Amino acid sequence: MARKGMGGGMGGMDINALMKQAQQMQNEMLQAQESLKDEEVEASAGGGMVKVKISGDLVIKDVKIDPDAVDPEDAEMLAEMVQAAVNEAIRAAQDLAASKMPEVPGMPGLGGGMPGG
Repeated sequence: MARKGMGGGMGGMDINALMKQAQQMQNEMLQAQESLKDEEVEASAGGGMVKVKISGDLVIKDVKIDPDAVDPEDAEMLAEMVQAAVNEAIRAAQDLAASKMPEVPGMPGLGGGMPGG
């Protein structure tokens, strides 16, 4: 049984134009992701006693710990400060990535999402 009216694609949409737009968006997203490798954000905890630098692609670049934060009697507090600084740096890097990703028309929230997250 032959179908009629399917020559123009789905509902009259130009599939080739749609595919070209998708490819262009993919290229823009790849460029944005690549540029994130060169950008860094910094976060701190404990009043600046622990500082963490992380790249836009979520690679920790530097951790600085003030010698006054090192208390052999309270290693747990130092660990908590490091954890807090790393988590804040990750949030800042994700915000940076979200600001760099192209928006997808009609699909809010897709541009700016991190892969796998």
